[in-house]
Amino acid sequence: MFDSKTYLMISEIAKLRGISAPALAAVVEVESNGIAFAKVDGRDVPLIRIEGHYFDRLVPAKKQKQARDAGLASPKVGAVKNPKNQLDRYRMLQRMCDIDQAAAIMSCSWGVGQVMGVLWKKLGFSSTDDFRIFVMSSLKNQIEVMVRFIEFSGLIDELKRLDWAGFARVYNGPGYKANAYDTKMANAYARYGGKASSSPASGMLRSGSSGAGVRELQTLLQRAGYSVAVDGDFGPATKKAVFEFQQERNLEVDGVVGPKTQEALRLIVLSPSEQPGRQDVSSVPAVKNAVKGGGAIAIVLSIRDQIGETASYLSGMGAKFADNLSSGLLAVSGFIGICLAIYAAYGWWKSRQTVEQG
Repeated sequence: MFDSKTYLMISEIAKLRGISAPALAAVVEVESNGIAFAKVDGRDVPLIRIEGHYFDRLVPAKKQKQARDAGLASPKVGAVKNPKNQLDRYRMLQRMCDIDQAAAIMSCSWGVGQVMGVLWKKLGFSSTDDFRIFVMSSLKNQIEVMVRFIEFSGLIDELKRLDWAGFARVYNGPGYKANAYDTKMANAYARYGGKASSSPASGMLRSGSSGAGVRELQTLLQRAGYSVAVDGDFGPATKKAVFEFQQERNLEVDGVVGPKTQEALRLIVLSPSEQPGRQDVSSVPAVKNAVKGGGAIAIVLSIRDQIGETASYLSGMGAKFADNLSSGLLAVSGFIGICLAIYAAYGWWKSRQTVEQG
């Protein structure tokens, strides 16, 4: 937990942006793991992380071979390893700067928000060096850069409504739940005196949502002409498409599929019986993998997981019932044959599917 001086600094920046101070303090703490500086040659400097695949792409072509030969660049993500301590990372950064300073600065993430230097222009800086000098000057500047990145990423609304899952999905990526970023932020928010409340977007499709409802949304957005993949993951691309959909229809532009956005989307549905984005059991990746591996039980287990995922979208059907039914299929699969088990699971799932937006 940050000391009172640091919290006051965060509070000042939060006030300027209309953000809750405990909320901003929570995300700064979680993203930085509570560590603001490292000691390098007697100086407090921001923590950095070097991304060798960025350097490989950003260094001028005539210098690329030199960077690769020095072990500082690679087209493969993760091939260039970061030293464990910050002193050695800064020494590595200097070697990169000796080859090309601008590319080196752009190829690192900087400060408490671990913001990539490649975003210097989009965050309002006049040059890569202007960005570097600013972020290295103070903790306040590190936090300012982080907040600019939050604004650039369209996450101010998530932060204001305390939508931790929605925030973490964009800031930390699709694997945010594996590291419990959303839970850590909620807990940190409480430690800083934040008042517990549910997000106004609870129960609505938004960043961090996944599954059948999101596939339906993505299918309708595609049909309306927006560039988005139908993958069941409400990530940055889907949020951008929702933003554009709302803007073009004079709706509130918040990236959340609320009642008015749902109403506008329903106009794209072809018929009351249509199920946009419906995914056949045979096309579920987990089922495909199980089939490759062989074995009836493995396949039905995969189907059971899929049923559990979609249970919340089925009218009048709870997750517990879905789990019991799918477990029953597993129990009898050895007797009725895997083909019949798949057919029963698929037929049940299809017959109970409804067109819902939230």
